[in-house]
Amino acid sequence: MENKARIQKVLSDQGILSRRRTEELIKEGRITVNGRPAQPGHPIDIRRDIVAIDGERVWFQKKKKNYYVMLHKPRGYVTTMSDEKGRRSVADLVADFPVRLYPVGRLDKDSEGLLLFTNDGALMQAMTHPRHQVDKTYEVTVSGTLDGAAERLSAVDELDGEPIVPAQVTQVWRRGGQALLLVTIHQGKNRQIRRMCAKVDLQVMRLRRIAEDTLTLGSLPPGQWRYLTEAEVSALKGSERE
Repeated sequence: MENKARIQKVLSDQGILSRRRTEELIKEGRITVNGRPAQPGHPIDIRRDIVAIDGERVWFQKKKKNYYVMLHKPRGYVTTMSDEKGRRSVADLVADFPVRLYPVGRLDKDSEGLLLFTNDGALMQAMTHPRHQVDKTYEVTVSGTLDGAAERLSAVDELDGEPIVPAQVTQVWRRGGQALLLVTIHQGKNRQIRRMCAKVDLQVMRLRRIAEDTLTLGSLPPGQWRYLTEAEVSALKGSERE
């Protein structure tokens, strides 16, 4: 058993599927091990066992090289590697990369900014698991009721009856009928900042993620990606919470 590991962990570490997606496909009966339907937590040995997804064999890398890429996601792209509705996807922007990468977390279609990609399943798990509460910072241009906007937004501690960790909010500027707020959140619930703003009578005009954990977007142009430096990767791994 020393060479075996849970199938969810293996597929995640190999950058093939996230643990959650693996569990979903297992429940749907779409993953087999040696020709038999896989079970959650199924122990496998990549040297001997044959794993297939939808009948297609998965080829494992015994010494997988991990890649880490930062993309500046533009507006109008959905954060998925394939879209059944035919919408523009972030997958299109990393299509020229030599191996399959996966986005770490997501940005909604109308949002833009820093989006990390990797095939390092362990890092993906560390960055996205709810208990880790990775800091994410956004520039948010808003209109609406601007008096005390930063204070009101930072006081929001629940959404639709569910408690949230309050955001850190500062106002950068205010002119005309708009203001730029710097918002740092720790949980990243679905459309969290947009929902928070709606709760305090603010309309989001633009939402751009400029930092996540130890990474900063910097001057990377929209639609472009770059490799993380060794120092950036080391800092990310050094900040992982066990």
